[in-house]
Amino acid sequence: MVSGKKIWRRIWKGFLYTIGFFVLLLIGLFIYLYSVARMSPPEIADKSSLQWQRTPLNATAFTLGNNWFRKSRSGLYEMYVEGKPFERGVVYGKLAEELVQRQEDHFTEQISRMIPSRTYQHFLKYLIGWFNRNMDKNVPEEYKEEIYGVSFAASEKYTFIGSNYQRIMNYHAAHDIGHALQNLALVGCTSFGTWNGRSEDSSLIIGRNFDFYVGDKFAEDKIVAFYKPDQGYRFMTIIWGGFTGVVSGMNDQGLTVTINAAKSGIPSGSATPVSLVAREILQYARNIDEAYKIAERRKMFVSESFLIGSASDNRAAIIEKTPETLALYDPKSDEISCANHFQSKSLGASAPNQEQLAGSASPYRYERLQELLHRNGKNTVAKTVAILRDQKGLRDADIGMGNEKALNQLIAHHSIVFQPQQLKVWISTAPWQLGEFVAYDLKKVFAMNGLKTDHEICDSAAIIPADTFLLTENYRRFRDFRTLKAAVMDKRPVDVQRMVADNPQYYHAYVLAGDYLYDHHSYEEARKYYQQALTKEIATKGEKEHVEKQIRKIAEQLKP
Repeated sequence: MVSGKKIWRRIWKGFLYTIGFFVLLLIGLFIYLYSVARMSPPEIADKSSLQWQRTPLNATAFTLGNNWFRKSRSGLYEMYVEGKPFERGVVYGKLAEELVQRQEDHFTEQISRMIPSRTYQHFLKYLIGWFNRNMDKNVPEEYKEEIYGVSFAASEKYTFIGSNYQRIMNYHAAHDIGHALQNLALVGCTSFGTWNGRSEDSSLIIGRNFDFYVGDKFAEDKIVAFYKPDQGYRFMTIIWGGFTGVVSGMNDQGLTVTINAAKSGIPSGSATPVSLVAREILQYARNIDEAYKIAERRKMFVSESFLIGSASDNRAAIIEKTPETLALYDPKSDEISCANHFQSKSLGASAPNQEQLAGSASPYRYERLQELLHRNGKNTVAKTVAILRDQKGLRDADIGMGNEKALNQLIAHHSIVFQPQQLKVWISTAPWQLGEFVAYDLKKVFAMNGLKTDHEICDSAAIIPADTFLLTENYRRFRDFRTLKAAVMDKRPVDVQRMVADNPQYYHAYVLAGDYLYDHHSYEEARKYYQQALTKEIATKGEKEHVEKQIRKIAEQLKP
């Protein structure tokens, strides 16, 4: 008969074996994650450009050969780079080193606020590495070399996240990862175009709001970048420090690219980041057909709409692309509109797109855009800017300041207008799209032979004035509302009555007040605010369901 002591010894041994197995499995998992997360930089035969040094013209303007970088009076930074891929990247990094490092500071600061645990940050690093494990195999060699060149300007204090090259490369997929994993309301963009009978002078006009928000600091240092690559077309684009992709841009052939996120599923692995697909189109496409062929041969792991404006075609079309397929949406008219849902017959009928239409703010915003376009008659650049600044709902309803259903959600990273035939572009200045729209003539900028003195390069005669909303009491109230909203998010004490009074037509003010009071166990007061929220124009189905769920929870809490 086996003694009780032997039985316990066997149980203990089995327990230790089980624990040992799981420890080895965990170690194996981390070894695997580490191995797939590693990303080797490209081989560069000539690295002599790393010895080049920039020459200061003053504290905010620098040159390096024909390349230059300066801060405009508008607050926008301006940069011109030329040459081979690795050299372009090195020059970019040397000219804008402070912005490259400051942008990563802002980015990691935001991540640290969201995920304060350093242990979990390390785990997240490997998880993102797993998602991005094949990314470098799907990025053209040219862009790997350029990103590698930029990475020499990155800070060494974030090596715990990864090598400089690995970090800068992965940041190019931040949009894709956040969009795919959480479908966050970070990319609720709107774009549109008019031409022929819908434009006053019959030429093509493209406008877009890039409503990508990851904190105020992220949007502080915008760069208007002018590229003259050794291959492909010259182009301009709006970027931030360390970023070489494209979200809004125009090349010297009068081809424009803007991107709008669509509903995506959870990916099994990464492919080419959306911004680098857009970059390749901008650098190498002359018309819509060439842009389509470039998009067709690139594999992506999220769904996206590329609104392409083409001077040579004198029209615009939308390339709709998912990880599995793509389609071309041609409105067969003189105008086009794009929010965050697909419109082609094939992809428009897909289950994810139907879910997007049923649950997001995209169709409402699209309908408001149609309303304004038809009301305004034949379009102009000035009318385009006015549409991009519009804060009202359908039939001019007051839906509160900052509502995702508005064209102007008061979160835009930038707003931009293109005239492709004239090679002219207007770019918004802070705050959001409310400041001046600064004009640039690409023909004049690309005709410059370096920058001998620090001077303004924008077309000052074509500047569009700031929005008069900046002079109103409502603007002051909205700024106060944002301060109080940030306090709620940071779980600091807040006067919820003041917060709601600042933005009384905005449903989210009431939701925030309800959430705050619920967390402080003031259930009756919280219910009142939730019920008021339901009387306002709520942006998404998910937010409405949250409010209704909270009301049900309060009813349970208050049961006798």
